[in-house]
Amino acid sequence: MLLRDARLLSSTYDRTGDLRVVDGRIDAVGDLTPRADERCVDLDGRTLMPGLVDAHVHFSLSAETTIESVLGMSEAELALVEARNARKTLESGVTAVRAMGASGVDLHLKRAVERGDVPGPRMVANSRSITITGGHGHHLGREIDGPVDARTAVREQVKAGADFIKFMTTGGVTTPGTDPDTVALTDDELDALVDETHRHGLHAATHVHGAEGAKAAALAGVDTIEHGTFLDEEAIELLVSREVTLVPTLSAPYYIVRNVEWATPDTARKTEHIYERHIESFARAVEAGVTIAGGTDAGTPFNDHGANAAEVTFMLEHGLSPRGAITAMTETAARTVGLDDCGTLREGAHADLLVVNGDPLEDSTRLNDPEAVLRGGELVSGFLPGAD
Repeated sequence: MLLRDARLLSSTYDRTGDLRVVDGRIDAVGDLTPRADERCVDLDGRTLMPGLVDAHVHFSLSAETTIESVLGMSEAELALVEARNARKTLESGVTAVRAMGASGVDLHLKRAVERGDVPGPRMVANSRSITITGGHGHHLGREIDGPVDARTAVREQVKAGADFIKFMTTGGVTTPGTDPDTVALTDDELDALVDETHRHGLHAATHVHGAEGAKAAALAGVDTIEHGTFLDEEAIELLVSREVTLVPTLSAPYYIVRNVEWATPDTARKTEHIYERHIESFARAVEAGVTIAGGTDAGTPFNDHGANAAEVTFMLEHGLSPRGAITAMTETAARTVGLDDCGTLREGAHADLLVVNGDPLEDSTRLNDPEAVLRGGELVSGFLPGAD
């Protein structure tokens, strides 16, 4: 297929041209001559860009107020929930994700998507997140006590097939009895988790709200910090010097604050305390040059799957440039999670593409409703205007 006369937009492209798809990948980009045997689609100046990449989603969760409803589900029921959320995510324009755990079902979903059994974005998946006994996410996580148990927990996730390891350095907003600003893991536990993860060739992602937790995690050698709500100057300097990527998930507190009357009292209290500080922390990190990868925390309270593109607007509103915000949720997110052939218009990359009517650099909300979503060159949502 030849996509013609498009405005090509990515971290490296911003020009009018053509893009050829062969066997699900981008074969050529530029001023191309149609071949006799290929389908031609005239995009008439519409924007053609990479599909979005969300570096932080929870397919097991569906924006419930509390996690109790999920706890009562069987694995079969949970698999159906995850399949539904994956389809909604793909059809909205997110063509690749990092699924952050909450059950072992993510790995089964990833394999089903790869086989073509169910529609969904390309995935890297965790099994169960690792937390201290009674820590954030303990309901669906792997609880540990001590560095030896930490290594065992990592090995268990590797055995299950995890593509990366996630652990909870601090408390969280949605787990009662935990404090987002308090470090939960000991230095010895952190060192063991990161070392064992890297020994297996995987990247280490950690949930962090408080500045002390961010410092401890960065010093232990983590690859990504999720949320980074209360970063101070020292923590930000460590993220820069240690080349730790921040996945800010600005969507998560945004939706809770705007639905606070329906949130649990504990969640509402914590979120109202952190929301403005989260925005300030993100803005300071951007100004200091911290690498930002877009992620939404989709599935957390009131944070629906399929609304992921709003994260681009939030990052734009609070510090990133229009191109920087789009790059954060395409190429940077893909590279961060290990999906190097996604989030780009580079020749040889997966033909995971969005057709947008308008200029998303001028109006980022155009990404909320793309005209067409393609995964591997196949139309999965919308329509291709000008198709022969």
